[in-house]
Amino acid sequence: MRDAVRHFLSEFIGTFALTFVGSAAIMQATQGGGNLVAVALATGLVLAIFVSAFMHIGAHFNPAVTIGMLVVRRIEPVMAGLYVVAQVAGATAAAFVLKASFPAALFAATRGGGQSVSLDVTSGQAFALEAIGTMLLVWAIFGTAIDHRAPRIGGLGVGFAMAVDILAFGTLTGASVNPARSFGPAFASGIYEAQGIYWLAPITGAIIAALIYEKLLLTNEPEPVDHGAIGSQP
Repeated sequence: MRDAVRHFLSEFIGTFALTFVGSAAIMQATQGGGNLVAVALATGLVLAIFVSAFMHIGAHFNPAVTIGMLVVRRIEPVMAGLYVVAQVAGATAAAFVLKASFPAALFAATRGGGQSVSLDVTSGQAFALEAIGTMLLVWAIFGTAIDHRAPRIGGLGVGFAMAVDILAFGTLTGASVNPARSFGPAFASGIYEAQGIYWLAPITGAIIAALIYEKLLLTNEPEPVDHGAIGSQP
């Protein structure tokens, strides 16, 4: 029971932080005339910080990542369900805290710092961008945090991957690559535009990326003696 609470809290806190900082950065940038670099930096940094802080527990902070890990059997189904509930709850809580803390007009104008699909792209293009962005994120997770040959850089690679996604196509879809991150502000603002894309595209991308890395890029070499089981306590 205690282990379940520990995992729930780490996923809740990490996703809360990601949504709170990411959405707040969007609202602040909008108020200041728009600054994609600031949004990318804030989102990437907060993800890097909290992945580093909680990676000894799990640190998915993203239902798509959790489902990708479930498909390649790196998390049990019951625990995966716990993770997703915690992630959605954390993102939703963050959105409502922002709603209570930021000026109402700014929150409404930015949909709580949520994402929306630009009129310049079709639904199919938005789906492809979100799926590919999630694939890049998941490969960064595998290559820097899961693979036993991974460099010891904490969550830095994961945060950089998130920042790169935002810089690459943030103006077109918001570069959510995270269903919970999109759902929280949508629920708090009452505007559910493109939620199908923001759920299905990241999940699709995460599954593809996880299968490619697990089946084609990982080796069968034994784990180094100083490297514990993934997600274990030190």
